[in-house]
Amino acid sequence: MKLTLAEPKFLKDSISIISDLVTEARFKITPDAIELVAMDPANVAMVIFKLLSSAFTEYDVKEEEKLSINMNDFKQVLRRAKGNDAVTLEIEENKFKITFKSNTTRTFYLPIIEVEDREQKIPDLKFKATITTSSSILNEAVEDTDIIGESVVFEAEGDELIISATGDLSKATISIKADKETKIVADTKVKSKFSVEYLKKMIQGSKLHDQVIIQLDQDYPLRIEYKVLNKVQLAFILAPRVDTD
Repeated sequence: MKLTLAEPKFLKDSISIISDLVTEARFKITPDAIELVAMDPANVAMVIFKLLSSAFTEYDVKEEEKLSINMNDFKQVLRRAKGNDAVTLEIEENKFKITFKSNTTRTFYLPIIEVEDREQKIPDLKFKATITTSSSILNEAVEDTDIIGESVVFEAEGDELIISATGDLSKATISIKADKETKIVADTKVKSKFSVEYLKKMIQGSKLHDQVIIQLDQDYPLRIEYKVLNKVQLAFILAPRVDTD
């Protein structure tokens, strides 16, 4: 296996975002893509990541490989990549070898670790509302609600998405209407509540793309996806918060 990226941005940003949710990860490296499906330790959020072979300048994978690594270690190494570095990924003597090459060649080796050999299945979710909008609109809404409470309510109906939070005495409501920038398809009124802490980590996906797809249903998981055609897909599934009072 030998994979080379001329621009490390998609890999670097994706790993940085994923490592906020997942501590250890098992990547599947196929002849078509690097893939990851993983749950956070609390089993509240799922990460779905795919970096396509077409994003690489060199992609030599003869047969499917599995690679388990500590995500924080991987993030720390990738942070050392400069914008003009070519990044090469290999497995050598049961170590994960990462090489940065520009006017200098820098090589790092990370241990390949053992993780539980349980393949995560992406749940087959059906949504009644799909919103496609600017990443910055979602980012602003989550940041607005973050100053009010620990949970955020997403509510979609007709041509409107309402994102709101309620504190002890405070409330914030953000109304997003369908327009040139925002497309809303909502068959019926749907409403679900989510953790703002998790959402703040997920909206970092805006580093990859300036557009986001949000999918909702009634008291149901939320799906957020960032996708760059023929390059990268990063999606998150977040379990709803259930009121205990």
